[in-house]
Amino acid sequence: MEESEIATNVARAIATAMDWTSSPDARAAAHSYLETIKAGDTRVLANTSFILVKRDWSSEIRLHAFKMLQHLVRLRWDELNPAERRNFATVAVELMSAIANPSEEWALKSQTAALVAEIVRREGLSLWQELLPSIITLSNMGPIQAELVSMTLRWLPEDITVHNEDLEGDRRRILLRALSQALSDIFPLLYTLLERHYGTAIMEAGRQQMDIAKQHAAAVIATVNAVNAYAEWAPLLDLAKYGIIYGCGFLLTSPDFRLHASEFFKLVSSRRRPVDDAADFDSSMRNVFEILMNVSKDFLYKCTPSSGSNESDFEFAECICESLVSLGSTHLQCIAADSTVLSNYLQQMLGFFQHFKLALHYQSLLFWLSLMRDLMAKSKSVLADDSNMGTGHADNEKKKMLALITDDICSAILDTCFCRMLKKERVDSGMAPAAGALELWSDNFDGKVDFGQYRSRLLELIRFIASDKPLVAAAKVSEKITEVIRNLMLVHLPTKDLAMVESMHLALDNVVGSIFDGSNEYEKNSSEVQLLLHRTLEGLLQQLVALKWTEPTLVEILGHYLDALGPFLRYYPDAVGSVIKKLFELLTSLPFMVKDPSTSTARRARLQICTSFIRIAKAANVSLLPHMKEIASTMTYLQTEGVLLRAEQNILGEAFLIMASSAGVEQQQEVLRWLLEPLSKQWTQPEWQEAYLTDPASLVRLCADSQFMWSIFHTVTFFEKALKRSGYRKGLTSESSSQTSSPPGHPMVSHLLWMMPPLLKLLRSVHSLWSSSVAQALPGEMRTAMIMSDAEKTSLLGEGKHTLSKGALNFSNGSPFDINMESYSELSGVDIRNWLRGIRESGYSILGLSATLGDSFFRCIDPHSVILALMENIQYMEFRHIKQLVHSILVPLIKYCPSDLWELWLEKLLNPLLNHVSGALSYSWSSLLQDGKAKVPDLHGELAGSDLKVEVMEEKLLRDLTREICSFFSVLASPGLNPGLPSLEQAGQMSHMDHSKRDINAFACNSIVGFVLNNKNLGIPVLKICIEAFNWTDGEAMTKISSLCGQVILVAISTNNGELREFVCKDLFSAIIRGLTLESNAVISSDLVGLCREIFVYLSHRDPSPRQILLSLPSITHPDLLAFEEALSKTGSPKEQKQHMRSLLILATGSKLKALATQKGVNVITNVTTRSRNLDTAPESSRDEGETIGLAAIT
Repeated sequence: MEESEIATNVARAIATAMDWTSSPDARAAAHSYLETIKAGDTRVLANTSFILVKRDWSSEIRLHAFKMLQHLVRLRWDELNPAERRNFATVAVELMSAIANPSEEWALKSQTAALVAEIVRREGLSLWQELLPSIITLSNMGPIQAELVSMTLRWLPEDITVHNEDLEGDRRRILLRALSQALSDIFPLLYTLLERHYGTAIMEAGRQQMDIAKQHAAAVIATVNAVNAYAEWAPLLDLAKYGIIYGCGFLLTSPDFRLHASEFFKLVSSRRRPVDDAADFDSSMRNVFEILMNVSKDFLYKCTPSSGSNESDFEFAECICESLVSLGSTHLQCIAADSTVLSNYLQQMLGFFQHFKLALHYQSLLFWLSLMRDLMAKSKSVLADDSNMGTGHADNEKKKMLALITDDICSAILDTCFCRMLKKERVDSGMAPAAGALELWSDNFDGKVDFGQYRSRLLELIRFIASDKPLVAAAKVSEKITEVIRNLMLVHLPTKDLAMVESMHLALDNVVGSIFDGSNEYEKNSSEVQLLLHRTLEGLLQQLVALKWTEPTLVEILGHYLDALGPFLRYYPDAVGSVIKKLFELLTSLPFMVKDPSTSTARRARLQICTSFIRIAKAANVSLLPHMKEIASTMTYLQTEGVLLRAEQNILGEAFLIMASSAGVEQQQEVLRWLLEPLSKQWTQPEWQEAYLTDPASLVRLCADSQFMWSIFHTVTFFEKALKRSGYRKGLTSESSSQTSSPPGHPMVSHLLWMMPPLLKLLRSVHSLWSSSVAQALPGEMRTAMIMSDAEKTSLLGEGKHTLSKGALNFSNGSPFDINMESYSELSGVDIRNWLRGIRESGYSILGLSATLGDSFFRCIDPHSVILALMENIQYMEFRHIKQLVHSILVPLIKYCPSDLWELWLEKLLNPLLNHVSGALSYSWSSLLQDGKAKVPDLHGELAGSDLKVEVMEEKLLRDLTREICSFFSVLASPGLNPGLPSLEQAGQMSHMDHSKRDINAFACNSIVGFVLNNKNLGIPVLKICIEAFNWTDGEAMTKISSLCGQVILVAISTNNGELREFVCKDLFSAIIRGLTLESNAVISSDLVGLCREIFVYLSHRDPSPRQILLSLPSITHPDLLAFEEALSKTGSPKEQKQHMRSLLILATGSKLKALATQKGVNVITNVTTRSRNLDTAPESSRDEGETIGLAAIT
């Protein structure tokens, strides 16, 4: 068939394939024919495509023909002989001349340039040298030809900066080396094109020859785009040497080309400093600094709120600011030696920070944060090591830099931070003038962070400045607070416009906290500085104390201001008395009884004042000790008068416990007796327990007694607070403490015996509500209370934070539930839900915290009552509740239970849990993997919403419980709970000596894993979950459970238990290989291969199963296995043995193990001599629907 006829057929096929009016069969046939041509004879493909790119054909056909030519060059180039390749290249360059026509579409020009660039990349530097004269000649012929040449030069480095699957390793390095050698030709050509066509474009525009001017402008833009393709990897010295930096800097003055040129500086400014040629790099980067500073100086001078600048100006300024931020964050050393330049730079960055445009301000904020973070860290290290003379030069630079950040600069930054802590949506007309002409943060701002994250960055900057300039920060924050309070008094409706007043307490909190941070930094200040700080903050405190605010919203804000000064009170205790007096004055000024506590600002303000006591007690430390009697007497008086709610009593009691913790155990015990004795009288009465805790129906009656119900709630929550605040420390998590007795003299020990029995009865009653027989008979409000709240559903769906109503306060030290409903008889399902949730969470927390007391809990509390309360209705418990129970109770119980009590406590406690969880997880995961629905066995209430939302929530519940159980297993495997297990090396030596292997029972008393495995009631469900977890597509869960698998293998190696050894060698070994077929396990693949290696190395001589399993894999031969064993025998290195195991598994499965698949990432190139390659780990993949899971997938 003649070439013209083939070309006609191909053109017809292209037209049919792209015509959506064609029938599906016709389009399929056309696609098939085109694929046949692409896969057929390369010469036919080339000749046909060259015919179809001519102007005789439509644009669609020509574009497709260019794609076919590019396909040939990229994938089939080697099938042509050298002469054919040279001829092909010549024809392609001639195409550039033919297509250089004003009437040609830009897409066709771009594809022509891309084709020539692809050819050069494939052939290398030799072809480039041959084509260069022709390309230079072509570029001299006119603006369109110059544009095409620039497009080609832009496409040349494409495979360096953009990842391509088919261009890896050596080929990429060869291309990089070749292009680096060609830069001496490329850069002069690009500079020439920039200079020539920019000048001509300006000249022709001046002569009103706009069509010609546009052609030259297009050439300039194409040339700048080409320059940008080299800017992020070519040596900076070359960019400077050949005038590229100068040329692009000149274009920054042109409104038509400045945005394109600014992209060049964004790329250059983020370059990493090379190890070699650092001095030349710094010199070039200094030039970049100067160019950008000249441009920004002009912008900052001209652009004001009244100047009428357009959006294009601001977009350009944002690019310049971003480049300057990048330069200042990584290359400030380039201008550090010149204090004048450095000072000018800092002033410009301050100008951007103060700018009324939010985008410019935000960019500059990132610079100031980076600079202050670095300087403050370095200055502290200098102070800590003044005698070290070896770092003198660097230290001097930091001191010099800090000296340039003057008091005026810091004052200006603080002023801007204070004003910008407002959100546009919250500023009403009354306070709007305080914000001036600033463009405040809005929800419409196109940023990568939300307002909360933005404001936290402002506050971090405030902290840095307060640490460096404490006097400036204290004076500015006091001045600003005085100003906003004075302005507030002038507003007719003061509670309407409180945005600035509310936000300033955050500024005060961060300034005071930074100055008096408790790290002895404050004492290092001179006595003069300390005196001035004292005067400034004492003056502010006196103003605050003198305020006569009674409006609840204002009282709440005033409470925030007073507790923000808590760290100041630590060093100046004389002011504590006035603060305490003021807080009680504010508390009693607010109404005690309100109509609707859920919306009452007065109730909220009262709770905030009480919470302020907690914050001040924490911050002021021992300064409050002299005032404890005064606080106690005032609390007693208020209780006696009946004007202190239980929620408020709890918070004040917690504050009292914090104060007592500074005075020692005896003081804590005395305070606890004072606080708990009144509660114990009610709590231990048998009457209320018999009336409300004997059966589920009686609990329903309790929920109908509003006042008593909330009284019980507050009693339980205070027990939790008492345990947390009395000797317990959050960091106390040492597993080894399970072998020790309780801390001596712990103040809560004497109260456990009377606290626990009613609490366990209460929890047992709450759990019973979910049993099927009870739930059916419950009234509607109770059933409503047992289903998930909207907030929980929102959290499961990941739809953002759910905003609690004001009635459901969530103080940092308070309860996250509605604690305002006491004394009110009308209860809704929401109220009962909050009560049930609070009782469950606080009750679980009390049990977990009590377990940390060790012997005092485990030897004094009846284990049967605990087991009955927690496990009687475990089979009816929802997944979210099981997760909570495991995390809050079972983990501490496991960690702190003495080993001689394991059998008494753990066997009966864990057996029902493990059996239920094993079956429930197995069922739900099978449903998820097979049907796409988790089918969480939640027996109460259908989850409202669409089917898709229900599926998402159920899967989230399943994954959460799965991860919690696996996390619990990782606690079982922790070294502190298994001191009796030998190391792997010791176990390996023992495995070759029959007389050294012991019975598994020998580990049951000094290893929790040994105990579990020795007890079949526990071991069987644990091992069942371990095996099934390898089928579940959850890499996070697998990460947690793998440590237990390692300990199980260790026990199998160390003992003579045949059943366990068979399980490990057969079931576990095959399950691990099955787990490696899941891409979700890529993150833990190295550890899984390590487990395979341990099983094979230490157990294959005792059990044939590992060899049999490997030989059953689809792509392995017996010689392969023998070669693998020989390789293992030649090295004792675990790392090398693991690599051999990895290679064997990949070979044996035909590379079907997705977790071991090579993960390719984008190459990061810093320059041509030093570059780093970062391979990103594989992301977790979700369930692969319809795919076979396990070993069957690789057979």
